[in-house]
Amino acid sequence: MLPVIALVGRPNVGKSTLYNRLTKTRDAIVADFAGLTRDRHYGDGKVGPRPYIVVDTGGFEPQRPEGVVSHMASQAELAIEEADAVIFIVDARTGVTPQDHRIAQTLRESGRKIYLAVNKAEGLSAIAGSEFYELGLGVEPFMVSAAHGQGIASLMETVLSPFPEDEEEEKPAEEEEGEHRIRVAIAGRPNVGKSTLVNALLGEERVIAFDMPGTTRDAINIDFEYDGHPFTLVDTAGLRKKGRVFEAIEKFSIVKTLQAIADSNVVVLVIDARSGVAEHDAHIAEYALDSGRALVVAVNKWDGMSAYDRSQLDQQLDMKLRFLHWAKFVHISALKHNGLNHLMKAVQEAYQAAIAKLPTPKLTRALIEAVERQQPPRAGKVRPKMRYAHQGGTNPPVIVIHGNSLQQIGDSYRRYLESWFRDKFNLAGTPLKIEFRTGRNPYADPKPANGKKK
Repeated sequence: MLPVIALVGRPNVGKSTLYNRLTKTRDAIVADFAGLTRDRHYGDGKVGPRPYIVVDTGGFEPQRPEGVVSHMASQAELAIEEADAVIFIVDARTGVTPQDHRIAQTLRESGRKIYLAVNKAEGLSAIAGSEFYELGLGVEPFMVSAAHGQGIASLMETVLSPFPEDEEEEKPAEEEEGEHRIRVAIAGRPNVGKSTLVNALLGEERVIAFDMPGTTRDAINIDFEYDGHPFTLVDTAGLRKKGRVFEAIEKFSIVKTLQAIADSNVVVLVIDARSGVAEHDAHIAEYALDSGRALVVAVNKWDGMSAYDRSQLDQQLDMKLRFLHWAKFVHISALKHNGLNHLMKAVQEAYQAAIAKLPTPKLTRALIEAVERQQPPRAGKVRPKMRYAHQGGTNPPVIVIHGNSLQQIGDSYRRYLESWFRDKFNLAGTPLKIEFRTGRNPYADPKPANGKKK
C-alpha cells in the first residue's frame, strides 16, 4: 500500500500551500484566510523518492470547539488515525502558540510518526526554529517554505525513508483501476444535502455534513466502490447566485466546482424537495449541459412529503427543468439512505450512454427510418436530403448527418431526430449533439484559382 502522509496544524499555517507543492497541483484552495480547508483532501504526492498519498486537513481550533469548527477538528483527527506519518506544520513568523501545544499533545497521544515542519522560514536562520523544541515532540524541526519550495525535498526524503520502494508492483494496478473509474460530481445549491449523500454512499462520515449553507468550500475527490463498480465521488461546494458571492474564497469555490463538473463523467444534481426547484438549480444544470456531461437529478428529502406536495414538486420539475427531459430523475433521502441503489444505477446507465459506440450502418438505418416516418419540411422549393450518419464523438455522443441543403433544417426537426436517436440507442441520461454537414453542390458556379467568378 502507498504510505499516507497527513498534513496537520492550526489554521492558516500553510497546509494547503504545502499540499499543492507536494502534489504539484492547485487542487487545494489557497488564500490568506484562516479555516479555509474543512474536509480531508487527498492527492498523489510527487515530491520525494517514491509515490505516496498526501492528506490536507482543516485546522484545529481548540479555543472554539463548537459548531462546524469542531467538525473540522474531527476530520483532522480522522486523518491522523489513518495516516502512516504526520507532518505537523507550524508558523515560523508567529512562533509557538497555545494551539500548537494542544495539537502537539494530540499528536503525541496518537502514536504516529511525527515530523515537524516550520513553515514560512524563507530568509530565517535555523536558530529561528529552536523555540519549537518546547513542543516536546522529540524531533528535529525542518525549516521550510511551502510557497517557495525551500527545504521541501529534504523533508520528504526523510519522511519517506522508512517506507519500502514497491512502486513498480503497485503502479500498473492503480493505473488500470483509474482507467475504469467513473467520476461523479455531486453538485447543487448550498445545504441541499450533497455531503450527506456522499457520506451515505460511502457508509462513513467522510465529509462534513453540517446544517449550515456553504460547509463544503472545496471539491473533495473520494475513490470508492459501489456494488462492485469503481467510482470517484467529487463533493463540490454549493453554487450560489453571483449576487450572493461576497467572499473571494467563495468565488474560488465556484471555480473549483465548475472545474469538477467539467472534469467529471456524470453530474448528480441534488435538489431539495422541501424547498422546491429554484431558478439557480436550472443554472447549475446548464453548467453541466454546456460542459456536455451526463446528468442525473437526485430529488433529495423526498420522504415525509404529502401526496399534494409531491405532485406540486413534480409540476415544478417539469416546468423549470423541461430542458433536462433526457435526464433521469431519482427520488431519494440521503439521510435515511433511501433510493441510493436507484441513483447509482441511473449514474451507471448515464455514463454508458455517454460513452456508447454507435456503428455507422445502424445510425444510417435509424436515420432512414426517421426520414420515412417524417420528412424534413421544405425550405422554399428545396427539401433537405439526408443520406447517411456516423458518430463524431463521445461523452457526449455526437451524431454527424451528411446530405444536401441540411442548413435549411430547423430546430424542431433537429429535436425530432434527437428524440428518435435517443429511443433507438437508449441514450437517456446524456446530452446528444446533432451536427449537419452539407456536401458541395456540383452544379454551383465553380470559382477559378483567383477566387473570382467567371
